[in-house]
Amino acid sequence: MKPFLQLAQARTPEGAELTLHAHDTHFYLRVNRQPLMGTNASESEKVLAQLACARLSGQAGMRVLIGGLGFGFTLRRVLELVGADARVQVAELLPEVVAWNREFLSTVNGLLLEDSRVEVSVEDVFQVIARAPAAHYDAILLDVDNGPIAMVQDGNARLYQAQGFQAITQALKPGGRVTFWSASTDHAFAKRLAKAGFKVETVAAKAYPQAKRCTHTIFVADRMG
Repeated sequence: MKPFLQLAQARTPEGAELTLHAHDTHFYLRVNRQPLMGTNASESEKVLAQLACARLSGQAGMRVLIGGLGFGFTLRRVLELVGADARVQVAELLPEVVAWNREFLSTVNGLLLEDSRVEVSVEDVFQVIARAPAAHYDAILLDVDNGPIAMVQDGNARLYQAQGFQAITQALKPGGRVTFWSASTDHAFAKRLAKAGFKVETVAAKAYPQAKRCTHTIFVADRMG
């Protein structure tokens, strides 16, 4: 049996322990020893991108913001869907996650960080959204923590509340779309989105293509007007 190797370790701003592991051909992130994500279960991250970019095909000069780099599967799918003149900004709070993608994950999606369309910002995605010019983004994709229930950074909770909804509405173009990844269903969150003026759809997603059931949720929210 192949060993479960720890490759790197870091601390979040709030003191949580984040570790990167390798086992067989896959990589895993853990927070305080609890599983956060793995390269063996990336299907829902791709669905997040697919839903966000569904209406952008053929459009020129698209601007897309991805909150949370993870293992880069969302970024990969976005780059497959947008044009050569698109601008894809990735906001990742932890510099170690960016560094680990480049150092350890070049065979996964790490090399995509060097794509000429990609800009990486090592900062809180909420701050990126809050300072964006009005009607700047065609799509915003948020894969932060485990969704509305934060695991890594308590400050991420504001993305899923009125303060975050207001900033997202301001930053999106009219008719623009934001997609949220969540580890579970959250009917209260969907209601909050609708109350904030978004047209909301809840989509169940599998962790991997062969899964017998859907375990994750993608919230799709379109800015109205």
